[in-house]
Order: sequence, then structure tokens, then C-alpha cells
Amino acid sequence: MSTKITALAITYNEEENINRYVESLSFADEIIIVDSYSTDATEKLANELNVKFIKNEFTDFSSQRNFAIEQASNDWILFFDLDEIVTPALETEIKQAVENKNGIVAYFVKRKFHFMGKHIRFGGWRTDKAVRVFNKKHCKYTGLVHEVITAKGRVCTLKEKVDHYSYKSFDNYNNKLNLYSKLQAENLYGRKVRPNAYHFLFRPFYRFCWQYFYRLGILDGKEGFVLAYIHSFSVFKRYIQLWMKYRKIS
Repeated sequence: MSTKITALAITYNEEENINRYVESLSFADEIIIVDSYSTDATEKLANELNVKFIKNEFTDFSSQRNFAIEQASNDWILFFDLDEIVTPALETEIKQAVENKNGIVAYFVKRKFHFMGKHIRFGGWRTDKAVRVFNKKHCKYTGLVHEVITAKGRVCTLKEKVDHYSYKSFDNYNNKLNLYSKLQAENLYGRKVRPNAYHFLFRPFYRFCWQYFYRLGILDGKEGFVLAYIHSFSVFKRYIQLWMKYRKIS
């Protein structure tokens, strides 16, 4: 008997991606979506696709993901984002991986990043990967932003890549970075970090140079420049939001 798999996702206003996501993970034995009270057609479409749809108030990414894991009926979990599409080759490799008997409890999946219609090859994206396949008995999420899996056991990397289509529109991508900046500011505030000139001036400048020059984002053309710019500006906004918290400015 083959090992059963649960595919999980957390959503908020994902009506544009939900059909494609469910189709790419239709090989899973169970698909569960935990939604942060979307205001678009996400719930309607999920119900039409006959997947399990649960609403849960969003506090931070790790809490929401761990809540989703608790809803799963099976031990092996696929936790892809709605903008990540599992290819047939990756599907085959996942099926083989979960049947392993060699003590591996989690797998990194490398991501092929697409931005503004272009496959981004540089700027740090070439080595981008995240744990997307794991056994829930040995793993859980930690961290408020850019949450990561803490695994008790062996972790390996799959060969095949997932297609990552993070860009829907400039405003959408910028809003996503705004949310990350806000959560990072809350984390820093909790650690009593006080922003200063170093944070406002050097950190954004360093981020731009690291991504555009050191990691060769310049070779991705105008898309590489836009990515480096908005990510460096999101670093600036992180410390602006942190400064506003100390000033009690909403």
C-alpha cells in the first residue's frame, strides 16, 4: 500500500492561483486549505474544487502553517505556496521520496523563480530552496517571517524544481513585501532592537548591492534591477515601521 499524502496551503485572496494549485497537486490523497478570511472568490472556488476549506485568523506564518499541519490526516505533508506549481517530474520524485525507508524526514525543493514573465537566474534566486515535503511527526515551523521547518532527523534535497510564479502584479508583489516588512518590524520590536542611521542607510544599500552586484542580479536585466530595488526598499520600510512602533505611530 502506497504512503498517503496531504497537501496543505495557507491562503488570502488567491482566486487567481487556486485552480492551478489544486490541479498541480491533484495526486495528493487529501488537499486542505487554511484561509485567512479572504474577501475574493477563494472560498467559492475551493468549494467547487471539493477541497477541505478551513478559516483561521492569521497571526503569523508559522502559527498558520502549524495550525494547517494539525488538520492533516496523513503524516507526509506537501506544503507548497499557491504561486508554486508542481511539475509532473517533481510529482514523480515526490511519490518516490515519501516511500523511502532510510530515515529522511524532510526534503528541500529547489525553486525556479519567475518574475514579470521572466525566469530569474541570478540575484540569489538560483540557489533558492525551501522544505516543501516532510513528515509531520518530526517537523514543525518556526519564525514569524520567512518561516522555516525545524526537523528532527535527516533532511535531503530533491533534484526536480518547482515553478515559482510569485509575481501577479507590481502592487501585489509590493504588498507582499510590505507584509513581510511589518512582521519583521514586530519581531525586532519584540527583541528591543532600536533603529538608527545604520539601519536606515546602510542596510538597504547593502541589500541592493548584495542582490544586484554580488549575486549578479544585473545579468537579469531590468527585472533584476526592479527586484533588487524593491527588496532593498522593503528593508528600509522594515526599519521605518520599527521606528513608528517606538513612536507609537499607527
